[in-house]
Amino acid sequence: GALDGTHVLARVPNKDRGAFLGRKHTTTQNVLAAVDFDLRFTYVLDGWEGSSHDALILADAIQRPDGLKVPQGEFYLADAGYAVRPGFLPPYRGTIYHLREYGTSRPQNASELFNRRH
Repeated sequence: GALDGTHVLARVPNKDRGAFLGRKHTTTQNVLAAVDFDLRFTYVLDGWEGSSHDALILADAIQRPDGLKVPQGEFYLADAGYAVRPGFLPPYRGTIYHLREYGTSRPQNASELFNRRH
């Protein structure tokens, strides 16, 4: 499957506003969502402050008793905001990743090829 975080607009008390400010200076919740390869949601964790890092939210989701479970022998594709850990496959860091970065050129090494296919 695949997982990623998304920011959802949120209304919070003024005293909590700072923690919920996202990168675009609006108050948001950072919501973690995982889907299988049939595009069905398998896990959603909401309520995290907009300023929270994706990797921290994933760590919380994994440790919860009712949290995110990766089926044996399977994995989730993740973006560069997540660390390499069993069951989670992010792209290589420091290597071009987005299709528009490639332009008309072909991957130059194994890391670029992996990221392009990722």
